[in-house]
Amino acid sequence: MQQHSAAQAVSTVTGKVPAPCLVLAGVCGLQFGAALAPRVYPQAGAAGVVFLRLLIAGVILCVLWRPKRRAPNGVRGAWKTVLAAGTLLAGHHIAFFEAVNHIPLGIVATIEFLGPFAIALAGSRRALDLLPACLAAAGVFLLSSTDGTSLPAAGLALAAAAATCWAGYIMVSARMATRLSGGQGLALAITWAALLSAPYGIAHAGSALLDPHVLWVAAVVAVVSSVLPYSLNLEAMRRIPPRVFGVLTSLEPAAGALFGLLILGQHLDWPQWLGIAAVACASTIATYLGTGKRRTSRVRATSALREGSQRNEADIPSATW
Repeated sequence: MQQHSAAQAVSTVTGKVPAPCLVLAGVCGLQFGAALAPRVYPQAGAAGVVFLRLLIAGVILCVLWRPKRRAPNGVRGAWKTVLAAGTLLAGHHIAFFEAVNHIPLGIVATIEFLGPFAIALAGSRRALDLLPACLAAAGVFLLSSTDGTSLPAAGLALAAAAATCWAGYIMVSARMATRLSGGQGLALAITWAALLSAPYGIAHAGSALLDPHVLWVAAVVAVVSSVLPYSLNLEAMRRIPPRVFGVLTSLEPAAGALFGLLILGQHLDWPQWLGIAAVACASTIATYLGTGKRRTSRVRATSALREGSQRNEADIPSATW
């Protein structure tokens, strides 16, 4: 299936940019949009911003990729995967942006990052794999260290819910990427997420959704924190190893804290900055350890195949060569 000309143009432009720069741009875009959204919370609330962000992003991605209804119909289980991905995206966005309304963005981004981190550690069997887990636990402990005030339980619970939904989306989107070409699955999933969040957003925001200022901010948030990051990451993952991608995305918590400081004026204590650094380092270590396990498995498999091939060759008469 050929891509739409707009999608081809985007791929051509991004193809000229180094892949690590694409990932870093996506990281900054995600956190910049998350820091910009609270500016219209007084008018539309987190619910209204989430609905508009998903709606605008879904429209842009559908125009970009032009997904066809027949495409998921022709692949077994594709629609279930798309709907599951969209449902998890809706839950993640609502929980994340509501959490930012209670606790600093840097802390929300760090707790959310524990979702993918848990996936990286899933299935670990070695004692060495406990190192990043302990480092991440220490980071979470440091995040809770404040100047005598405790973080709101509601904000922490929402951030944890966002982490859970994000981890689920990562696992589901991996299947979605193998079932649908290009960004068609992503476009359909975000459109479904927008439909799911519509009742929640309309009920809480009402006529504020039509306010020009709210629409402008929501459009910027949709482009810089949804359309661009997802599209840039899609292109980058085709060109760099998962290890490099994982290390670069480990900067998300730090980027969230930085944009929270610059845009929202959210100051963190030095133990909290250390906690963010600890979680980022834990993710980097887990990425390297996971890559090492995969490399060892591949080496063992290759050696076994080579030994089997040599045994087979020894059993074949030389006259056949």
